[in-house]
Amino acid sequence: MKTKKEVENKIQIITLGCSKNWVDSENLITQLKHNAFEVEHNPVSRVAKTVIINTCGFIDRAKEESVNTILEYAALKSAGKLDKLFVTGCLSHRYKSNLEEEIPEVDAFYGTMEMPSLLAKLNADYKKDLVGERIISTPSHYAYLKISEGCNRTCSFCAIPLMRGKHVSIPIVDLVKQTKHLASHGVKEIILIAQELTYYGLDIYKERMLPKLLRELSKIDGIEWIRLHYAYPSKFPTDILDVIREEEKVCNYLDIPLQHISDPVLSSMKRQISKAETYDLIRTIREKVPDIHIRTTMLVGFPNESESDFETLKQFIQEMKFERVGVFQYSHEEDTSAYSLEDSIPANIKGKRAAELMNIQEEISYEINQKKIGKTYKVLVDRKENGNYIGRTEYDSPEVDNEVVIKTNDQQYIRIGDFVHVTITEADSFDLFAIVNE
Repeated sequence: MKTKKEVENKIQIITLGCSKNWVDSENLITQLKHNAFEVEHNPVSRVAKTVIINTCGFIDRAKEESVNTILEYAALKSAGKLDKLFVTGCLSHRYKSNLEEEIPEVDAFYGTMEMPSLLAKLNADYKKDLVGERIISTPSHYAYLKISEGCNRTCSFCAIPLMRGKHVSIPIVDLVKQTKHLASHGVKEIILIAQELTYYGLDIYKERMLPKLLRELSKIDGIEWIRLHYAYPSKFPTDILDVIREEEKVCNYLDIPLQHISDPVLSSMKRQISKAETYDLIRTIREKVPDIHIRTTMLVGFPNESESDFETLKQFIQEMKFERVGVFQYSHEEDTSAYSLEDSIPANIKGKRAAELMNIQEEISYEINQKKIGKTYKVLVDRKENGNYIGRTEYDSPEVDNEVVIKTNDQQYIRIGDFVHVTITEADSFDLFAIVNE
């Protein structure tokens, strides 16, 4: 049974939104633990007297989830089950004054860059020497590595620069230090994240430095996979492809959100790339790295997206046969330049278009996965579930991509976080099934 003192010294952190928020929460957890707090991340039970909610403010659905979570904990505070409630992250940064007025139960709201102020409110010291020594809350064999903050792009639909500010790269020496620390604690896969990976280095080195960063990270003992998320297609630096092909540790995987392919929509989105340039880029990627798996995201229902625009997008998906596709429905975000346009596509049409794209992608994914039957892959084992081990190939990122269900007999034991070689025996649209090679 918890004593009163133990409960009072416990803080629960609730993280909503993307992997970048996750890293922010991990940095906060690290600071709090070194200030002698007991911290729980995304707990099942509510026994702490202090709760911090790290919010997302990206699109309507994410904002709704964040507000509902704040209201849920505000009600607990009103009922006397919480002493302190703090809110941080993107939603808090963007709508601080509104939230303060509408949810007075919250003790304080903080922006995305205000961790020191939040710590001070908790009578905790911000320890600069801990930067780079993050305590991860993902499974111990993989971690996210945020290489920059903010974004300099001006996409008309995106509110991220309003919440995260301008692009700020983290120096290579600091990222190498972070990665060595992660590797020393058993991390085998690092997933590079940023609002825009390919811009990395332009602000502090005056040139794009992602290729050099990748080569430096590849030298670190213990790290076996390096995965790239969120590359921007316009002016894509193709020397990144040389590194993917040449460096064994860099996965043959690229997350490159394209958003659309119709020229009128791309222009209105301010994506700084054309349909023809996009086709050329995807062909170049596949030519330079023939074994690559590409993940992309598409945005449907943008203002004035015509049926013709959507048909062009469908044709693009069918032609390119991307290994992974996610689809978002347009969210009308105030203070973005697209907000001046009429949100002209009805919600039911947005939903219909999103479902139609995903149905096309499901067929493509099934076709791609069927070709993997009988082949052998190196798999990183993430967990055990229902008597089977669940892992991923280098072509699959956690949470969003295919999983490999590894069937074993009673005599076979696999340690979570180990690599194994398996043979694929079956496949459906979004999962592979395998047995361990003897």
